Amino acid sequence: MINWERVAELREDFGEDGFEDVIEVFLDEVETGLRRLAAAGSPEELRAEFHFLKGAAMNMGLDEIAQLCTKGETLSESGQDASKERSQILVQLPQDCAEFSRDWRTRLGIGSP
Repeated sequence: MINWERVAELREDFGEDGFEDVIEVFLDEVETGLRRLAAAGSPEELRAEFHFLKGAAMNMGLDEIAQLCTKGETLSESGQDASKERSQILVQLPQDCAEFSRDWRTRLGIGSP
């Protein structure tokens, strides 16, 4: 689920042109973070990737993903199994990003580019 109020605030903060740059950076970072999360082999690597993706998700209003990342980060930090959270993020985050890319203009009341 996307917190569209947060997205609107971000757009207001960065302006129309700046916001499109923010989206581009966000999507690139998520792609990289997802690859690293999928490849992470140690609890420390998992913790670091959960933390990275949590920050990106929080910034862009992906509240549920941020919560999952927080849980995964906490579990990894304590050496517990976070495979469920990793799997959920690897499935849900790309879906949320696709929804974000597809719908942000409509949700913010902006015409197509």
